[in-house]
Amino acid sequence: MNAIHRRQFVKQLGLSAASLPFLLGLPSLGLAAPARPRQRLIIMFSPNGTIPKSFWPDEDGKDFTLKPIVSPLEPYKTRMLFLRGLANKVRGDGDGHMRGMSCLLTGIELFPGNVQGGSDTPAGWASGPSIDQEIKNFFQSREQTRTRFGSLEFGVGVTDRADPWTRMSYAGPNQPVAPISDPYQMYQKLYGQLKDKENLQSVLDDVRADLKKVSKLISADDRRMLNEHEALVRQMEKEITDARRQKLQVGPPVLEEGVADQNDNVPRLSRMQVDLLVNSFVNDMARVATLQYTKSVGSARMNWLGITDGHHGLSHEPDKDEKAQEKLVKINTWFCGELRYLVDKLANTPEPGDTGSLLDNTLVIWTNELGKGNSHTLKNIPFLLIGGGFGFQMGRSLWLEETAHNRLHLALAHAVGHRLETFGKPALCEGGPLHLG
Repeated sequence: MNAIHRRQFVKQLGLSAASLPFLLGLPSLGLAAPARPRQRLIIMFSPNGTIPKSFWPDEDGKDFTLKPIVSPLEPYKTRMLFLRGLANKVRGDGDGHMRGMSCLLTGIELFPGNVQGGSDTPAGWASGPSIDQEIKNFFQSREQTRTRFGSLEFGVGVTDRADPWTRMSYAGPNQPVAPISDPYQMYQKLYGQLKDKENLQSVLDDVRADLKKVSKLISADDRRMLNEHEALVRQMEKEITDARRQKLQVGPPVLEEGVADQNDNVPRLSRMQVDLLVNSFVNDMARVATLQYTKSVGSARMNWLGITDGHHGLSHEPDKDEKAQEKLVKINTWFCGELRYLVDKLANTPEPGDTGSLLDNTLVIWTNELGKGNSHTLKNIPFLLIGGGFGFQMGRSLWLEETAHNRLHLALAHAVGHRLETFGKPALCEGGPLHLG
């Protein structure tokens, strides 16, 4: 029954419109809500700002021309949405890079801390969850959208260092989520070995029995801690059971062997991680993923592009340094090329049990921690959306007036049915979710 018929039904019975949501889902009334199509979200990050004149279209609206950095995406122009003018308005402790990175998806202040950055105050981790984890939790709370992992965090060229410059995903306050930058480790997480899982199941059986014995001999405080351990055991058991039940739609990709997690291998590591990400989606292991290239203040040297300068150092050069600008355009165009590879893979992978492709039901967001590297501005942060599944009107370039990026996060939540009133810092949510439909 469509929306018009529902309204007519309510009117005929003399019911108030407010009662309609409570009647949906009652089959005997024929008012069951239509099934929401499968939705997926990927957030891709590259660091150190962009070159605005080579990234943003000059035009506003549907008739726009792609600039050099985004030229690899020309075949997908009608499926793209540029959001120019979004700003990270979160203030407080930390330098621009720290707040740019750890407030990018959280939209809330950093806790006070002892990580010193630049000339600004030191800071700690973000004080709230990130939007990818918020949506992941919403999906996991519903049987029809629950998956084995919920979300997966992929890294490419991310160091082992852990600080506010290196983390953009947060499970909650003071809970950064580390990306996995080793594709072999990610492969093991996704597919593992059945024998290993059987051995682990045996270990968990022993642990459960031991915990039960110990619980009678300890204090109440220790028992609470023990309950947390038991919850972890139950979660691990569930993952093992889910892994056994899951039948892969498509077998795991064959990874090139012996590729070390090193700077010069970033192009090969990138393709391996994208292949794993798409395979995890087609097998419905997760419906939310992040793909993080290096980190804020990332100093990768793109030797494969003939550029030996560190990326972060280049991003600090003045606009009048034409050679530095050319190198930065080349670097950002390479990142866009990796996005193109991801989008191609999604577009060329059929949606299991349905018509169309994974891209039809997947929204990919390419973003950055800064609008421009040499000014450290948190205004005009690159936000390029591509794909489908969220009901946004694509094929446009929108100019927004210094709009808090919290409103985009609200729009993402609402698009999947998660009707949050605020996300991140409430004061930055004034105006509600962006209207992108």
